[in-house]
Amino acid sequence: MVVSTACPDRRVFLFLQGPHGPFFNALGRMLRAAGTQVWRVGFNAGDQAFWSDKTSYIPYLDAPEDWSRAFSDLVTRYGVTDIVLYGDTRPIHAHAIQIAKTRGITVHVFEEGYLRPWWVTYERNGSNGNSRLMELDVAQIQTALAQSGGHTPPPPSHWGDMRQHIFYGALYHWFVLFLNRRYRNFRPHRELAVSKEFRLYFRRLALMPIHRLQRSWATAQVRWGGFPYHLVLLQLGHDSSVQSHSDFSCMTQFLEQVIAGFAKGAPAHHHLVIKEHPLENHREPLRKRVRQIASHHGIKSRVHYVPGGKLAKLLDDAKSAVTVNSTAGQQVLWRGIPLRIFGRAVYDKSEFVSQQTIEAFFARPNPPDSAAYRAYRQFLLETCQVPGGFYSRRGRRQLLRRTADMMLLAQDPYEGLLENKEAVTPQLHLVERSG
Repeated sequence: MVVSTACPDRRVFLFLQGPHGPFFNALGRMLRAAGTQVWRVGFNAGDQAFWSDKTSYIPYLDAPEDWSRAFSDLVTRYGVTDIVLYGDTRPIHAHAIQIAKTRGITVHVFEEGYLRPWWVTYERNGSNGNSRLMELDVAQIQTALAQSGGHTPPPPSHWGDMRQHIFYGALYHWFVLFLNRRYRNFRPHRELAVSKEFRLYFRRLALMPIHRLQRSWATAQVRWGGFPYHLVLLQLGHDSSVQSHSDFSCMTQFLEQVIAGFAKGAPAHHHLVIKEHPLENHREPLRKRVRQIASHHGIKSRVHYVPGGKLAKLLDDAKSAVTVNSTAGQQVLWRGIPLRIFGRAVYDKSEFVSQQTIEAFFARPNPPDSAAYRAYRQFLLETCQVPGGFYSRRGRRQLLRRTADMMLLAQDPYEGLLENKEAVTPQLHLVERSG
């Protein structure tokens, strides 16, 4: 393993906002143990609650409009060499990344795994539509893998730590809702009020047993129905993947295009199964909208709505799948199922994502080049996909074993493979499941 030639005590990491829960706090402790300096900027009481070292905590209390100036001042004052953040599109992160790039500061970006649920994404400078993966074609990837010989673990079948994810989301918003007096200028990066966000998280947590029964029944109806069907993989309409990397502002707009295309192109005996996102908190009345749109096109009896839950069972017999740009599209491709997307995604390569019109796709979908996709997936596992998770204790332990070393490397996760340099490889032969 080759780490940066810079002395550890010259590295100064500034953490911005992270995933809900204790992961950033644990990562900061590990980097500090490696000999670096670590600071954390907090924008609300939720950020503060999950950072244990109060001597390294910097509360940001000014207006959002002053953040760019304040960030530049912090970088100068503390001699920051690296910034660490979760998601690159929220305004405070986008402004910080812009400034960091002009000043030669390394940007470490964490995101949910491109190969969920047993992996987390770690990249430099940007993720999703801003990822370096967007620039790479399949030929480059196959060339880089020519001497790899890595082992590919089996595909995941369900979300590894969804309950903990919902719990920490509710707890985080509780802190912001009830203990945020100090941060009077805080504005959430999403349009929804914090009080509403908290109620939605809490309601989702409380109703999980009921939702489990509803989705089991809905899934059984589809599996026992005996009809050919196509899957629609919904996403969270407020998520950055939709808001920043597609032309849609909500899931309703996406559904209108998909259902209209299905009505025009699909054989009359085919059905459409709409799969809700596992963390959907019903900001949009999606089930109601689906009924309305399907009725408008005269296909209500052929459209089914499944609330959340596991994807694997529905993929078993699906003829095709469509999505905006969900990471679940990678499970579709791994199984060799035709896929059509509507947004910008790191896996949007012509070799394995259909370029057909939506009507033609539902009529006769083109299958992916499975060999090309397997090479792409192997490349992800050997570069940016780190085993573990943000939310469960076991998942965090597994994640921390690799992330600090990857962050201390001089090169980003892709350079080691693309330029045949030695690098830290996050891939495992056996993936420990989060509990």
